[in-house]
This record gives sequence, C-alpha cells and structure tokens, in this order.
Amino acid sequence: MNSIRFYSCFICLLFCSNSIQSQNLTLNKHEITKLQQLIKKDSSAAKQFKGLLNLADQSLKDSPNPIIIITSEGRLAGDPLKTATANALKDIRKMYALSMVYRITNNDNYCRKAEEFLIAWAKKNQPTGDPIDETNLDGAFESYDLLKDKLSAKDRSVITRWFRNVADTEINYPRMVRLTKSGRYDNWNSHRLKIIGEVAWLLNDETYKKFITDNLPLHIAGNIYPDGSSFDFTERDAFHYHIYDIEPLIKLSILIQRAGGPDYYHFTASNQASIAKSIDFMVPFVNGEKTHAEFVNTKISFDLKRAKNNEASYKIGHLFDPAEALQLFTLAAKYDPTLIEIVRKLKKDDQRFPYWQAVLNEF
Repeated sequence: MNSIRFYSCFICLLFCSNSIQSQNLTLNKHEITKLQQLIKKDSSAAKQFKGLLNLADQSLKDSPNPIIIITSEGRLAGDPLKTATANALKDIRKMYALSMVYRITNNDNYCRKAEEFLIAWAKKNQPTGDPIDETNLDGAFESYDLLKDKLSAKDRSVITRWFRNVADTEINYPRMVRLTKSGRYDNWNSHRLKIIGEVAWLLNDETYKKFITDNLPLHIAGNIYPDGSSFDFTERDAFHYHIYDIEPLIKLSILIQRAGGPDYYHFTASNQASIAKSIDFMVPFVNGEKTHAEFVNTKISFDLKRAKNNEASYKIGHLFDPAEALQLFTLAAKYDPTLIEIVRKLKKDDQRFPYWQAVLNEF
C-alpha cells in the first residue's frame, strides 16, 4: 500500500513539474502571476503592457486573414505576393497580443478571439520549409503556448499537426539539407534551427530536440567566427545581416535554457566562437564608437537588386543605424543586463523597461 501511495505521489509530482516546464516559449502560471503584479506596481511595465492591450483591443474587431503560402524571401519591395504576405502576417502579432492579454487579464473575450486567429491559420497555411518566410510564425507558436490549456483536444490536434508540418518541412527543405552538408551555415540555418527548436520544446518532441542539440553547436561554430563576426557579415558586409544571423540564435538559447537545458549564449564552439562574442563584436558600432558603411562589399546579387529598387535599408554604403539592433540587444540583455543601458540611450528613454521583451527578461 505504501509503495502504491509513493508511486501515485511520484506521478503527480512528475506531472506537475512537466506542466510547469512545458511553458518554455512564454511564461508559466507562476510567472504570469508575477507579471500581473509587476504591471500593477511598475509604471514602465504597465506602459509596455498598454501597447499590447491596445493591439488586442483593436484585434477584437478584426477577422483572421491567413495566407496559404508565406511568400517574402527573395522578393523585392512592391511585389504583390510579398505585400499580401505582409498584410496577412499582421495576424501573427495580433494573436500573440490577444493571447498574452488574455493570460494577464483573464478576460475570455481575448482568449476566444486568439483561438479564432490561431485555428484559421492552422487550417489554411501550408509550410514550404523556407525558414526566411516561416521565421515569422513565432507569435503563433507563442500564442499556442499561452492558450493550449484552454483549447479543445480537436483544436489542439489541428494546430499541432500544422506545427509538426512546419518543423518537418524545415528539417527536410532541400536547399538547407544541401547547404549544411556542404558546411555553409548562414542566416537561413539560424532561423531554421529557431523554428524547429520552438516546435521541439512546444510539443516536447524528443526527435526535434535531438536535431537541435546535434546541430546547434555545429551552427555556432560555422556561423560565428572567433572575433564575433558572422558568416553573413562577411558575405554581405552588413550588420543588417549580422543581426539577422544572431537574433534567432538568442531566441533559441533563451528557450532551451528556460526548458532546463544548457546556456548556449555563452557556449564556446570548437573554433572558440560564441553568441556572446557576436554581441561584443557589435557593441562599438551600436554605442557610436565606430560606424560601418553597409553592403559596400556584398557578394550577394540580390542585395544589389534591392538597392536598385530604391529600398532604403539596402542602399549601398549607407551607414549602419544602431536602432536596427535595439531588439537584438534587448534579447541579449537577458544574459547581460548591462546591455539594456545601450538600448535606453539609443531610445532616449530612461524607463526601466524600454521594450516588452525587457519586461519578459525578468522571468
């Protein structure tokens, strides 16, 4: 009898532990309670939440606008398919805002609307495996993480089937399989690993997790150099792409560490490279000590096409704007809180939390 009672208690504790640890992309119930308290007592946190609340309130009046195929990568500004995609992807931010506001306010109106957006996308969107397009799905993964306990078994099945399809197409995408086998670890693979990792820990899938733990160390060694510069910085001669390399890696690092895994932000690869060094490499260019003319020596013809298309962010020789790094440095401040001072100075904002991500860094 005692052994049966012990076994029952053990299973109960295990289940409770797993239910807490399962909230790896966002916040668990205990952290949500702390966030509610923080918003009540801290005007800076309240201001950041107000932005989410405004978006959620506006979204209550909207209908979902899912798109079958996300089409953005490799297309110039003004391309009708890229424009249609940009309009559809506004839904992703909306569903995240609705889901987070629901968890903070416990108002079921936000929950029901978030479910409507999430189910609409799960039923319509068809992943292609292109990580530059599908990196935009972060908010959908986070929305499910916040809502999954409220969803019916049928709806969870529809959504998780969509997510598995996303992960599987990313793993098997021919271009990525070919490039990684050849040793090319570019920004595409940074985003690919982030996407697969989000699905891996969101669904607690050991096969996907193994793919990440096998490939992330190789990617850090191949994507980042010992001085902190990146493969794409060398290829594109632009911090715009250095940021695009590193930001998904920090998001993935935070996710893995929240799940009880190792600290990949400070992980030192076989070539002595690390994500932390990639941030250190940027600091003089973000705090104004140095400047950099973007894309001057790019090796990629598409960069030249965008410049000829008069896309300001890709004008050859324009000086890197440190404001491009604000979100990246806010994410990195999760590991190095001193970096938030650079963010505050650039924003000319001395508030404790200059971004919503800075609020989330507290947990």
